[in-house]
Amino acid sequence: MRNIFESTSTHWVKYSEYEYRKSDSGILYITPTSTAKPLIYNPFDNIEEMILDALNVNTLGGKKDEEVLQKSVLNFVCKYGLLGFLTALPTTHNFVDYEAVYLPKNEFITAETMPTRDYIDIFFPFEKPKFHKDSRSAAWNIAGDIEMKSLALTMVDKPLALNIGFGRDYAERFDWLVKQFKAWSFTCTGSILYYEDLGKADETTLYVYRQGMSAFKGISPTYHVALLDKPTIMWEFHSLLLGIQMMFSFMLTDTSKPLRICKHCNRIFTANHHNSAFCDSRCKNQHNVYKSRGKN
Repeated sequence: MRNIFESTSTHWVKYSEYEYRKSDSGILYITPTSTAKPLIYNPFDNIEEMILDALNVNTLGGKKDEEVLQKSVLNFVCKYGLLGFLTALPTTHNFVDYEAVYLPKNEFITAETMPTRDYIDIFFPFEKPKFHKDSRSAAWNIAGDIEMKSLALTMVDKPLALNIGFGRDYAERFDWLVKQFKAWSFTCTGSILYYEDLGKADETTLYVYRQGMSAFKGISPTYHVALLDKPTIMWEFHSLLLGIQMMFSFMLTDTSKPLRICKHCNRIFTANHHNSAFCDSRCKNQHNVYKSRGKN
């Protein structure tokens, strides 16, 4: 994939360990453990692998698959961190500067606006952040937490909301994560099947595929120009979710390395050739073995 976003000022934080916790209302969340250590990394260093991992989170659903699904989602979070719904959903990542948060239509929060503090509290179901907000200023009190102080100093040029979202008590709902992974997987699968069925399927089936793709919403990253060895556009993604969304869009439309579904293991992969049917030689060999046994 040709990466037109190779210059970014985007860094993300993941913790060394995450766990599932239920809130008093019975909602299941993923959050860093109390002893987890934060790690700053650039998710764009290996963006293709991360997107494929997101597309292949096991979202089969069904009660009997719940344990498998929880493990699959947790594995992704442990590898890359939480998606950053806090800064992905509002109309601006600088929402802490305002008295209210404005939310475009989305699959997670039905309200179009809510007080800033109430919105932040959604993502802190266990321990509320020491966040002060009045009509003129906003501040995050991290006194006494050396690791959080160090992290905040490192990310001092980032929006305050982003730093709050990197806090140890930040949590994201498991059902929200599943819904987002399912949306990406559905979009990718629908796109692949549409072109495989083109010329074979009836118009009603093709219409369903096109409608599914129309629900895939684009996003607009922000950027600034930096004077490096030459004037360079530096793209800024203030959530992992929006970074994946944008780069997935480019992978989805990349005709040189199209996305495919492995004929043997059903995993989504990038194909080096247009007629590739398997994600690797091992799947191809196993498929041929099973096929020959079936004939015998």
